[in-house]
Amino acid sequence: MAELVPFEDITHFFEDFEHTAWRLETQRGYASDRLGPKWARFKAGRTAFGYQPDHPWHGNVRKQTELGKRFERVRLVDDPPTEGQRFLLASGLGNVEAGEDIRNLYRADAVRIGLPDFDFWLFDSRTVVEFVFDDQGQDLGVRVREDAQAVVHACQARDAAWHHAVATRQFQARLNP
Repeated sequence: MAELVPFEDITHFFEDFEHTAWRLETQRGYASDRLGPKWARFKAGRTAFGYQPDHPWHGNVRKQTELGKRFERVRLVDDPPTEGQRFLLASGLGNVEAGEDIRNLYRADAVRIGLPDFDFWLFDSRTVVEFVFDDQGQDLGVRVREDAQAVVHACQARDAAWHHAVATRQFQARLNP
């Protein structure tokens, strides 16, 4: 098993990747979201957060996508969505405007097609960064894996998830007809 390292140790991947950065999000909520500045605005009823060029994530996504790289992710969503998932649907619009392609997939469908139950980033189909969370959604660190088994499994999960997932705006329209 790969060593658990702090997330901050792998942030260089988000600039150094050559072609694709792809994420599977499986959690029902993230402690980092509940501690962030947008959470209070969301709790007060704000339901959409747009692109912010000065936001570090948005700025980097825009920069990398302008270089021809792709940021993509699939988020698993319960039916009905949890509060944390509703927050991600609202805040994800800014990421989409920055250039990230975010799609959503109901958890029941993810289980049916055999997706993993853990979060990970897949960089250039050769490096897998697996997250470890506690029961409260607090990030405990990540494991960086480049072994063939982990990479192939992540690529298969990506392909299956991407095939069945629905673009964020389309998914939101289904939730709020």
